[in-house]
Amino acid sequence: MGKHITRLIGYLWMVVLLASCANKKDIVDIEQPPVTERPETGLVNLSSPFLFWDREITLQFDFSKGNAALKGSTADLYLHAGLIPINGGNWQHVVTDWSTNDNAYKLKFIAAGLYSFTFTPAKFFNLSNAEAFGQLAFLARNGDGSLIQRNQNNSDLFLPLVASNGQAIRFVSPTLQPTDPITTEHMYVVGEDLKLEVQATRSGKISIWDNGQQLAESTAALSLEKSVSLQSNGLHELEARLEIGGQVATTKITLLVQAKPAIAALPRGVNPNGTTINKEKGQVSFALTAPLKNSVYLLGDFNGYKALPAYAMSQTPDGKTWWVTLSNLDFAQKYTYEFLVDGQLYIADPYAELILDPQNDPALGLTSNVLPAYPAAAHGIVGVLDLAEKPYSWKNSSFTKPAQGNLVIYELLVRDFVKQHRYTTLKDSLAYLKRLGVNAVELMPVQESEGNSTWGYNPSFHRALDKYYGLKNDLKAYVDACHENGIAVILDVVFNHAFGQSPLVQLYFEKGNVAGNSPWFNTVARHPFNVGFDFNHESSYTQTFVKDVLTYWMQEYKIDGFRFDLSKGFTQKNSGTSENDLSAWNAYDASRVAILKQYQQHVHSIDPSCYIILEHLGGDQEEMELAQSGMLLWNNMNTVFNEAAMGWNANNGSDLGRLFATSHGMAQPSFVSYMESHDEQRLLFKCLNYGNSSGSYNIKNLSTALKRMELAALFLLASPGPKMIWQFGEYGYDVSIDENGRTGEKPLLWNYLQQDERRQLFETYAKLTRFKTQNNIFQNGNITAAGVKDVVKYFVLEKDGQQVGVLGNFGVEDAEFALPQALKGQWVDNFTGKELNWSGQSKLSLLPGQYQLISKTKLNK
Repeated sequence: MGKHITRLIGYLWMVVLLASCANKKDIVDIEQPPVTERPETGLVNLSSPFLFWDREITLQFDFSKGNAALKGSTADLYLHAGLIPINGGNWQHVVTDWSTNDNAYKLKFIAAGLYSFTFTPAKFFNLSNAEAFGQLAFLARNGDGSLIQRNQNNSDLFLPLVASNGQAIRFVSPTLQPTDPITTEHMYVVGEDLKLEVQATRSGKISIWDNGQQLAESTAALSLEKSVSLQSNGLHELEARLEIGGQVATTKITLLVQAKPAIAALPRGVNPNGTTINKEKGQVSFALTAPLKNSVYLLGDFNGYKALPAYAMSQTPDGKTWWVTLSNLDFAQKYTYEFLVDGQLYIADPYAELILDPQNDPALGLTSNVLPAYPAAAHGIVGVLDLAEKPYSWKNSSFTKPAQGNLVIYELLVRDFVKQHRYTTLKDSLAYLKRLGVNAVELMPVQESEGNSTWGYNPSFHRALDKYYGLKNDLKAYVDACHENGIAVILDVVFNHAFGQSPLVQLYFEKGNVAGNSPWFNTVARHPFNVGFDFNHESSYTQTFVKDVLTYWMQEYKIDGFRFDLSKGFTQKNSGTSENDLSAWNAYDASRVAILKQYQQHVHSIDPSCYIILEHLGGDQEEMELAQSGMLLWNNMNTVFNEAAMGWNANNGSDLGRLFATSHGMAQPSFVSYMESHDEQRLLFKCLNYGNSSGSYNIKNLSTALKRMELAALFLLASPGPKMIWQFGEYGYDVSIDENGRTGEKPLLWNYLQQDERRQLFETYAKLTRFKTQNNIFQNGNITAAGVKDVVKYFVLEKDGQQVGVLGNFGVEDAEFALPQALKGQWVDNFTGKELNWSGQSKLSLLPGQYQLISKTKLNK
């Protein structure tokens, strides 16, 4: 199960804060049984008011509550339980085995979705006392562990433990309600009468406190009642204390007391999202889009993370935006901050440029002079506002991008390209890319995603740079150095979906899914290939967010282009859930086309030369329309190149015709063709494991397979239009995509370049990239003849009086090739420099794997 750490998202108006738990693990969705009768509606209800260490108790589960993962279940279900130390921490003494279904922790079935479990903690955990432990931590699961019942916010379940004959106290009123959506009638408002009632395990001195001020006291009592009227808005920490013989037991709950929010228009010049810094006035404004919410407070270092009245955010008249302007901040400091929404939900700023993640950041080992310390009073992820940040001094103020048709893009995952996975180290590798001859780098996603070592396609903060790779000025220095070396930088961006850490997801979330009133997301994904939570791109909120993010990366980092991940998913047409029936998914979608054009127009209003590359992989009609507007489309040639390189189905499954614009119904090649990408299996791996053979010629032989890579690279890079190389394909990387898991880290094999045959492959790639970038014919030359279905494949290009011929034998035997008329005549072999006279020749003999790049006049290089 990994780490059992509660995520402090908070979906209740009243969150139990145990004084004995230093790490503030929330006990949510769980309500203690009352002294007086009232309906039992919590996720977990107890058969007695307190959970004593040495007394039998029954937990009653209603699985329609919480995240509802086991709602309506009639299957065998099992408890998974451990103990939390008195001072907080992770699960300990976990006596249940996740992989074993033992009757000792099997739940008792009552009715569909209703179960119970009766036990005595001391016997269950086989420990003599509970003095070292403050909470019981637990989950419920089905037999194979695929369904796990947690709180509504997917945090683990916790109950306070009372030691044998120990003293404890609890609130009876106000009661802790389950996580149904909060409505205004549940709100505590300023001046409203509130009945407070507490109950103790033993008679003693009882007192009730509000934000440190005593409200009531009684001696030698088991309970205490007090009616109060709370006069200030914000969070009120209510504390009950039981003192017996100098020993004090406490419990706390937090209530939001809300005055009506101030209604005020957003001040001129203040952004409707994120932070707006006005140094001249000494002001910083904070804004958050959150329609349908009742209150938002700004919390941070500047107010001790307390929801104080002065930090209640105003609401714009249209009800969409919340904002507050502060004038008391030190412009020589870094601050951390977050928002408290409706008194129940703590979120970081969706527009934050840097975040602190208490769960994942410690593994990065970053020092305090790099990042501010995580604030002890904060909840979950927080944003960082660096008012002392010094702007990066750009060395290259202007950069002329390569023409689209001339692009040779190098797709790169920082994590698996350099051992230190840092931009500073990546910058040092630019000499290698320059030697290779590429003129653009496409960085796989570098925005904050869930976890540290990832591919980046599980984004949570679309504007925040992932600290795993470095900080802002590190990336800027890398972009600057790329431009200095004539290399454009293309950023892979993920706008199809977001994952659960995203504040946009959390703002409208219930029972394990985005709520139906979410301004940004679909409750049910509109297509079968979605992961995470599916953005609704027909929503004006989503469109604003995407445009804002694109603007930020262009203006802040001088990014030259974007590759839109899974752009075909920007649809609101229901495309089904089955990957076996893709008819709806592949159908033309006018709305999707319009949405993508709108994003392109926005980008080009800022930088008309910015590349837009779509991972669309759609039908030709739709792709043609997108291409006509100036966008580029990914062109996946992995399957056919694999078949051709392996020497199989050379007359059928290895048709390379989709390299050419005419096969797409286009006049110009507006697509980025590639043989490999992060999503596909390596060609060399396939050749070494599944290659064909004949006699002594065996593609499973490394030397032979590497020559096949040269042959494949020639046909890819010499065909017209932009191209992409997936990192290390240029020297024959042969590690399976599935090693260490599909998205897992892959070994660095720079030592491969010490092998002569692999170095020869690199040099062939370098020659081909230079031929492509130094000769206009490879941008958009016309195909005058082609035969790319047979064993011997060829095509002929023509432009401005120059002609180029490409041919090679993809078979495993010698081939007699009937020379077509287009290849007859005088040529120059651009690899050997030899003059060729094929004027009167009718046939050509080619060895298996043999290739040639010929032209009428010698190509520039």
